[in-house]
This record gives sequence, structure tokens and C-alpha cells, in this order.
Amino acid sequence: MQPKPVLQTKPHLTITWHDKLSPAVGYLVVHDLVDGIATGGCRMRAGCTQREVEDLAYAMSTKTAAFELPVGGAKGGIDFDPKDERSDEVLLRYIDAMRPFLERSWVTAEDLGVSQHVLDAQFDKAGLGPSSYHAQISRSADRDSTLHRVEDAMAASTPDGLVSDLIAGYGVAQSAAATLAELGDKPESKTMAVQGFGTIGGSTALYADHMGMTVVAVSDALGTVYNPDGLDIPALLATRNEWGEFDRSGLGDDTEQLPRDAVLGLTVDVLVPAAVSYALTAHNHHEVKARIVVEGANAAATHEAELELAVRDIPVVPDFIANAGGVAWAWWVLLDQDDDVYRRLRNEMYTLVKKVLAPWLLDGTMPRQTALSLAVRG
Repeated sequence: MQPKPVLQTKPHLTITWHDKLSPAVGYLVVHDLVDGIATGGCRMRAGCTQREVEDLAYAMSTKTAAFELPVGGAKGGIDFDPKDERSDEVLLRYIDAMRPFLERSWVTAEDLGVSQHVLDAQFDKAGLGPSSYHAQISRSADRDSTLHRVEDAMAASTPDGLVSDLIAGYGVAQSAAATLAELGDKPESKTMAVQGFGTIGGSTALYADHMGMTVVAVSDALGTVYNPDGLDIPALLATRNEWGEFDRSGLGDDTEQLPRDAVLGLTVDVLVPAAVSYALTAHNHHEVKARIVVEGANAAATHEAELELAVRDIPVVPDFIANAGGVAWAWWVLLDQDDDVYRRLRNEMYTLVKKVLAPWLLDGTMPRQTALSLAVRG
């Protein structure tokens, strides 16, 4: 039997949860299961919708399939302000409501508005153990060994910080470098703008900087900072708070402070929207002046925006390729296949980006279309 694209079916399961003690509304969407299990993060933001979570679960299915991981795709979302003092309690009640799935079928992790340490703490309070990877750990032949491996991986660090905080952004930066390579360029002397300075956006900017790219602009919820000669990314990261917001007080006179969305319209080689879903739409795609767009956030560009950008010869490397480093790393850890993850992820990114850009360079086939053909299950 020929394998079929993973995303041509409706979600396997959709659940809506209403919190009794706050206005919060939560969703769980399981797009597909592989051997009875799926994976995908849990986000919290005011205005989160069921459609958004469905799109993100769809993307998780494509990520796991494209990277040949033995797990389906799912996503959790809570419509609530993560800065509200009640957010931890809301998250705990959501976890308790989703307990039947979190015990055996859904491996979750940090996402927009929910940090890994807070998520793990609420899992522990709910009696599900100290890790949000509980569902897969509980399936392991040696649960204690798997849990210890996960805990060691979560504590592992590099001179830049925790691997668990950096690996997804490392993958995005490598996918940007791989895209430039396919276009005949090298990262050195190329410019990048990053929308969002959280876990993915910050580490993308850091590794791009390490590779010799000039990161000229980054944004957070407070606005955009821009310096055509490049920003001091490590210095900005040192001032970043848990919401991805950074201190402007140390910026020099040569650094401009611009409106938040100005980052999308700067003239750069690489634009990385790594903040929110649907950042690029039918209404603002014309502002993009980048040579390429690499999606750091899930569903960063709408279908209409991708089409319009393609007409202007601007390829969009889709999220389920570019930002899959986090889920790939997590499952390599769970499966005890996490030796030299940085080298492995770089090689995977270069291989997949080469595959999705080859038809684009040949006849203009959109990278997402080709990437979807790679997201198959046998």
C-alpha cells in the first residue's frame, strides 16, 4: 500500500474544556496517533482558538512524519493570559482534565506562554510525575532509566545555556543556513531579522550570530530594535525575562526602536517570524522585503501569504521542517538516540531543506507543497 500524506484527514480527536473557576477555555486536538501515542506542546495565550490548535496539531503530525519519528501529532491550547496570577492554577486544572490522555497517549512540552519548568511542576502537582513526557516514559520497558535520561537531557548545558532551551532555535538557524546554501550563499555577511525573542526566536538569533550572520533586528511584545550594523545578541539575551522581553536601557544611539511589527518589513536576507501564529497574512505580506522567510513559529504565515510571497519569488521554509528541532530532540532522548544531537539535527536540516528547495529552484514549486510530500506514514 502506498503511504498517504499525513494531513489529508480530519483530526482524530478534539476536546473543549471550560474552567469552572476562571474564564479560561482549553482545547486538545489529537491529529493522529502512531501506536496509540501523539506529541505536541501546550500553549497558553489570550485569544487562543480551537482552529489555531487544530492547525498546530496538523503541523505536529507533519513534523513527526517528516523526521520519521514513531509518534503522531497533537496540540494543547488554553485561551487565558499567561501573565495572569491565576495561570499556574488554570494550567493545573487543565492538566487534571486531560489526565486520561496525558497518562498514556499525549506527550506534551512547553509552548507559547508555558515554560517547561512550570509545565513539569504542574505535572508533578497533578500526580503525573516530574516530567511532561510522562506518557512515553510510562510506556518504556525501563521507566526509571528513561526518566533519568530525560532529566539528564533537560539539565544538559552548553556555554550558551540549556540544550533544551536552545535546540529548536539551533534547528531554525541551521535551516536558514541550509536555505542560503541552496541559493548559493553562505551565512557570513548575510542579514537576519527575528520576530519574537522567546525560546525559539532568541536561540535562532544566537546561533545565526554564531554562524556569522548579522542579526540586524529582533522584536518582542514591546517593539522592534534595529541596527543595520548588527545587534549584540548575547547582551540582549542576558536581559531577557521569562516572557521573551528584553531591556532597552543599554542600547546605543545607533540602535533604532521601532514599532513591534516593523521587524516584518525590514530589508534583510532572512526573515524569521518566531513569535505568534499567522504573523504573515493576506493583509501584510506585501511589507516583506526579505529574500527568504524561515518559519520559527508554528503556522507563522497563512496560505494566502505564502502564495503571494511565492509570486514575488520569496520562498517560505515551512515550520514543520524549520522548527522541528525541539520535538526531534525530545524523541531522540526518549528513544535513547540522542548522541551528538547538534550534528544530527544539522545534517537532518540540510538534507530536508535541500529536498524542499530543489523543486522551487527548478520550477517554482512552493516549499510547503514539497515538504508535505515528505510528511508521510507507511
